[in-house]
Amino acid sequence: MSTVVCFHAHPDDECIQTGGTMALAAAEGHRVVLVVATRGEHGEIVPDVLEEGEALWQRRIAETFDAARILGAQRVEFLGYVDSGMMGEPDNDAPYSFWSTDVEHAAHRLAAILTEESADVLTAYDDHGGYGHPDHIQVHRVGLRAAELAGTPIVLQATMNRDHILAGIAEARAAAEAARELGEGSEPPADEPDIGEIPDDFGEPEAHITHAVDVRSFVRAKRGAMVAHASQIAPDSWFLTMGEEQFERAFGTEWFIRVGRRRGEGVPFAASIWD
Repeated sequence: MSTVVCFHAHPDDECIQTGGTMALAAAEGHRVVLVVATRGEHGEIVPDVLEEGEALWQRRIAETFDAARILGAQRVEFLGYVDSGMMGEPDNDAPYSFWSTDVEHAAHRLAAILTEESADVLTAYDDHGGYGHPDHIQVHRVGLRAAELAGTPIVLQATMNRDHILAGIAEARAAAEAARELGEGSEPPADEPDIGEIPDDFGEPEAHITHAVDVRSFVRAKRGAMVAHASQIAPDSWFLTMGEEQFERAFGTEWFIRVGRRRGEGVPFAASIWD
């Protein structure tokens, strides 16, 4: 069996970005290792979750171990950098922030874990971190350099399929409009989805993506891992209130770009991270 190391920026990123792939790999008997760069000190706290005097970082570490257990990870490591906040904030340049750390130094630390684990696969993020978060961009830089240092053969950049998301938004809008037409003169349904826009730099076009991993059989584990991150993901959040079918559509496929590989026009996505 093989070893896959999933490298993430903050607690809860692992279940949202690669939770299904982690659970799938573990179910197939592979060793799954989770490495988290920061403890997520600057996350927005769900009200009334923390105990009196409890620091957010303490809770987020505990939540990560709970989520990792649900997903089948056998080892969890924190690199111990400080959450850098959103791009352009003063926290970007704070002492020990991940964004301001030396890439080479951080890469050697991650490479030591990859070497110790004889990792076959490393997952990181795409070059803009999915949506421009500084810590996510740094995961890309540090992860790819660490794989070079350790000689990890397969490196996958987790991303979002922008075309898939836009198609889903268009379908939801069409369904909402059809419902309004059928009920002309009445109020919109109370459960009508809030369909927003996505930034221009969110995810990657489908043409850039090499892998589409079907994790529909593991969406319950993925959702359970999200529930474990109670300080960040509230019960009434979009993640946890959508119906099962909608959740499966949103999270039942995990998308990756394999470093050093391109997918030709008309060529199917690779279905396994080992491919």
